[in-house]
Amino acid sequence: MGSSTGASPGTGPGPGSAAAGSRPAGDCRRETNAATVLRTVLEHGPLARSAIARHSGLSPAAVSRQATDLLRHGLLRELPERAETAGPGRPQIPVDLHLGGTTGPVAGGVHLGVDVTSFGLVDLRGRVVARRRFAHVGADPRVLPASVARELRAFLTQHLGTRPLLGVGAALGGWVDPDRGRVVRHDALAWTHRPLAAELARGLGGPTVRVDNHARAVAQSEILFGRPEARRSLVHLFVGNVVDAALGIAGVVHQGPGSAAGEVAHLPVPDSNTPCACGRSGCLAATASNRALAETAYRRGIVPEPDTFLVVDAAATGDRRADRLLRERARAVGRAVALLLDVLNPDLVVVTELASLLDPCYLEEIQGAAVDHSHVCDDPERIVIPHAGPATMPVAAGTVLLNPLFRNPLQSLEGLAARE
Repeated sequence: MGSSTGASPGTGPGPGSAAAGSRPAGDCRRETNAATVLRTVLEHGPLARSAIARHSGLSPAAVSRQATDLLRHGLLRELPERAETAGPGRPQIPVDLHLGGTTGPVAGGVHLGVDVTSFGLVDLRGRVVARRRFAHVGADPRVLPASVARELRAFLTQHLGTRPLLGVGAALGGWVDPDRGRVVRHDALAWTHRPLAAELARGLGGPTVRVDNHARAVAQSEILFGRPEARRSLVHLFVGNVVDAALGIAGVVHQGPGSAAGEVAHLPVPDSNTPCACGRSGCLAATASNRALAETAYRRGIVPEPDTFLVVDAAATGDRRADRLLRERARAVGRAVALLLDVLNPDLVVVTELASLLDPCYLEEIQGAAVDHSHVCDDPERIVIPHAGPATMPVAAGTVLLNPLFRNPLQSLEGLAARE
């Protein structure tokens, strides 16, 4: 397969929109109907074709045509063992996404972090089939993509088996331009205008690779696989070594000119006076990032080295100092969430933050501080962790690849077949 350095088009006007604009109207309608059938089965399946027609509003004939196409391409499968007979006529055989056994297609996912990268295989419902972590603390950022590609290739060889690989999605922090497959700026890795998609595809031997910012990737995974409210509107706040955010409205994640949306590292945190490298104080990244947390814990003698995972482990084993530090961080995150709520007032705020992913008590701290400081939100249940929990990042990375597939399934698969 040849490489693709394209975007996760579902974060913009729609995948392949330029190409689709030059297609005959019948082809566009076929593509739209195929996407409608696939998304309906994702949301409600398994379903008989007649039920797909009722849920989607498509005609039975259109559903039948598109289901046949999707079955042929291996995205759907029939479940004859669940056939039902309702009155006279042939039994109705439900169809579902092709998930099971050794033949269901999967997407590879790689979340490329500053110190640790996570790999995953994700099925068509966004469920993790396999995953593992690759630690590279202190690695040279100049050769990191080659190292990640080498490790990812070994991971795929070990776990893919006979499943078809649809491609690989890669998510990371910083300013990422998915349309060009480039990392425009990643301060922690000192990358500028890095052609990451092409580098990973080359190191993997050629599968389709799409890249996007990790905050946008998590937001899109919530829209595709998560809570129904996310499809109306959501804000996602990512708090790790990199701190950034994403906004989704009506099922579309906003990118902005140059794909630069989501820069919140220097959002002011009320009541924080932590100095920031930008020259100001109280910035969100300086106050609440993993690096800030780990360095504070190390300076206070809570952990033997500046490592956020060690801080979380210490709190889990009863270290009150570590617990107090994590609660302080959670409340700072909550104050930042309050600002986002007041400006954007989304149906849902999704927060990716390590401690709250693992222990609900830290999510409660975030919720409490947000409600206390917000002028528009008095419902803590609007503030949640990602639906995938600790598997959030592999799922989000896989969604970078899967989202265009669900928006333009036939076009995506035709492009894949052409590259093969």
